[in-house]
Amino acid sequence: MRALPLPYWRLSGFYLFYFALLGATAPFLGLYFAYLGFSPARIGELVAIPMLMRCIAPNLWGWLGDRSGRRLLIVRIGALCTLFSLSLIFVEQTYAWLAMVMALHAFFWHAVLPQFEVITLAHLRERASGYAQIRLWGSIGFILAVVGLGELFECLGMAAYPYALVLIIAGIVLSSIWVPDAQPVADQRWTGREDGFLAQLRRPGVMSFYLCVALMQLSHGPYYTFLSIHLETLGYSRGLIGVLWALGVVAEILVFMAMTRLLDRFDLRQVLVASFLIAALRWLLLGFMAEHLAVLLFAQVLHAATFGSFHAAAVHFVQRSFGPRQQGQGQALYAALAGAGGALGALYAGYSWKLIGPGLTFALASLAAFAAAVIMSARFDEAQQ
Repeated sequence: MRALPLPYWRLSGFYLFYFALLGATAPFLGLYFAYLGFSPARIGELVAIPMLMRCIAPNLWGWLGDRSGRRLLIVRIGALCTLFSLSLIFVEQTYAWLAMVMALHAFFWHAVLPQFEVITLAHLRERASGYAQIRLWGSIGFILAVVGLGELFECLGMAAYPYALVLIIAGIVLSSIWVPDAQPVADQRWTGREDGFLAQLRRPGVMSFYLCVALMQLSHGPYYTFLSIHLETLGYSRGLIGVLWALGVVAEILVFMAMTRLLDRFDLRQVLVASFLIAALRWLLLGFMAEHLAVLLFAQVLHAATFGSFHAAAVHFVQRSFGPRQQGQGQALYAALAGAGGALGALYAGYSWKLIGPGLTFALASLAAFAAAVIMSARFDEAQQ
């Protein structure tokens, strides 16, 4: 840890607040919409809207960041506009209004992380393996949010939800002001020329990787949209549901701490394929055996692979695949395709939840993750390692 640059705590603080917001939305947003009386189909649509915006916003902001070099300014403006946009949730709670709020806040929120990833890697420079040591604070923020808010909502009910969101976003705004700027340089393993973004995108293995990103996030659709509702239906309390979400992120933190050693021992293809296969198993367990607490605990521990190792390896892959002037667009495309996959996952889960039930809905998610494993095994080019 002493080898990391001075902004370690400033960078870590931003990740803590940013993923605390994810910890407030992933487990509880669906519950809040259910509290407001929306049907599963409408819940799936509302949850899908921010993911659909993730298909558009990161690419626009990524292009602007690469062209202007003002990535930190984009982060700060995006955080401030997210705070203003989500505050509109207090105006009314009709379906049309909430759909607008979900779209507007997501347009700015999804501008933030891809640009901040570039800034973090720019600070680390040749020590990019230290990324996981900073990113783990995002996981800690997620845990604090899911556990703390789970207990809060047990006491105060879901009416307190919008106030919690606004407080967390205010933390994102303040932490973005504290972070110093940095500009990216070429990764030492970068072997490509400084061609345009599309030319670099066509390099061997890159398109296959992005397709697998979309499939992986599609497989997470039922998890992020309906897991809390699924577990509440099975009789678990909201406090315990928060703890179960936190357990998965604890496992994720442990993987982040060990990621440097894992990437020294295994190549990116091996880490990604293993993550996809473990995801396929996890969704089957959640779909068909979640009523057994021991199985549920095991399935949540597998979050170490389905998010932790997958995300760390994916960020490394993007950094190695694009030159310094395309880093923002590369990270933005990663976010955008993840959003596209997540949106499709939320939509299909919303429509299939009542039609075919939780078990088969999660089974379709398992199939998507398995398909990603097959594609990665067959198409990922060794030159990208």
